[in-house]
Amino acid sequence: MSLTIDDAVVRYGVREPRTTAVDRVSLQVAPAEVVALLGPSGCGKSSLLRAVAGLEPLDRGRVCWEGADLSDVPVHRRGFGLMFQDGQLFAHRDVAGNIAFGLQMERMPRTQRAQRVRDLLDLVGLPGYQDRAVASLSGGQAQRVSLARSLAPKPRLLLLDEPLSALDRALRERLAADLHHILRRAGTTALYVTHDHDEAFTVADRVAVMMEGRIVQVGTPEELWAAPADAQVAEFLGYRLVTAADGARFGLSPQALRLESGEDGETAEETGGTGTRSGPGPGTSLRDADDVRIRGEVVSVGFARGRTTAVVQIPDWGPQRAVAEGIVPLEPGVPVTVRVDPGGIIRF
Repeated sequence: MSLTIDDAVVRYGVREPRTTAVDRVSLQVAPAEVVALLGPSGCGKSSLLRAVAGLEPLDRGRVCWEGADLSDVPVHRRGFGLMFQDGQLFAHRDVAGNIAFGLQMERMPRTQRAQRVRDLLDLVGLPGYQDRAVASLSGGQAQRVSLARSLAPKPRLLLLDEPLSALDRALRERLAADLHHILRRAGTTALYVTHDHDEAFTVADRVAVMMEGRIVQVGTPEELWAAPADAQVAEFLGYRLVTAADGARFGLSPQALRLESGEDGETAEETGGTGTRSGPGPGTSLRDADDVRIRGEVVSVGFARGRTTAVVQIPDWGPQRAVAEGIVPLEPGVPVTVRVDPGGIIRF
């Protein structure tokens, strides 16, 4: 493994009780692998990243690169690149000057620097931007330049701390997909901090979920989504937790509940459903049936990305969000039939 974090502990404060930000974390990152540290704000992921960079001292444990302990290696000698939420570009330098900064520190000859800058601008999708003033760049362009600057010295490890969080959602989604390809084309080993699971799933090969200072689950995006370690991880990833009448616990994905009917008041049997209506037995139906249709009442109506959404009051489950296939006229108080997609159910 290129990066090994072994039983790392980071604490803040000088008086007891001190605040433990990172609590006995161990993690490995393979060469050319991108691993995301994913978790809610305050879970310790940025503190762990800063400890890897050497910006925070470890209270206990080790950070190793290719087996060598980095405890006594200062930040500037670790050979790691850093990229933060604010790209912190140099306003007095143009785009080329920003990207070439680290190369100048390494005393790379001018012609080689210029070629490296051109190559990196091509890599991040900004060919011909060498002479642009950084003040003229959009937020997304500035983050691309910041990424190019971080990649320019060919760091052994790239550390990215919420690099897209200051951008709007549409731009974040586009840049996350671009980052996925850029990091792999560059063959970069990276540790990527984010609180956005869609972003982590897009960028990373593996995702380490952090909660309250500890890593609670590590896996590929597919593994995490299919089998969250527990209800807390499932809820953070976007599942809605349901306790059925029989005591069984389920997690419903954001797309698990589909609106099928509205004001006509059809029952599940009349719409051809193979499951049962809501009542004492929906938990049993979820456990045993492949296709379940249940009844509920609309509490509120919304709209998301070309589809009607509704909060539906379902007996035994409480208010649950359901999604229609398209635009459906609905009003609060009307009865609806909701189909439960078995592929969107996990069981605890």
